[in-house]
Amino acid sequence: MNIPTDLKYMMTDEWVRIEGNVAVIGVTDYAQDALSDIVFFEAVVSPGENVSAKDQIATLESVKAAADVSTPVSGKVIAINEELSSSPEIVNSDPYGKGWMVKIELTNPDLSHLLDSAGYEKFLSERSH
Repeated sequence: MNIPTDLKYMMTDEWVRIEGNVAVIGVTDYAQDALSDIVFFEAVVSPGENVSAKDQIATLESVKAAADVSTPVSGKVIAINEELSSSPEIVNSDPYGKGWMVKIELTNPDLSHLLDSAGYEKFLSERSH
């Protein structure tokens, strides 16, 4: 299982990468693997919209399940990965790269409520028992 050390994680399987004052958000390798073949992506927010941590920002559907994607941070939506609308399978092949979903300009850079890679890995091992 791929759990990059430069990201922060939510217990609902979203990741966030901070680039300056911008948060790039997607779902983890674990989430895409659990969902299996992702066939649909829809952002439920728009650029310019303000969101709060834990708000739903997108929906993913696979051949076996649907999942809501939440934001780990608060701020203003500045970009949606439009490529996922026509090629949602990118989330399966590259969840931490081209499979990013939403970019948010941070209003509060505090990430202390999120897990680091070791904490997320521990959470996953406890969840599977």
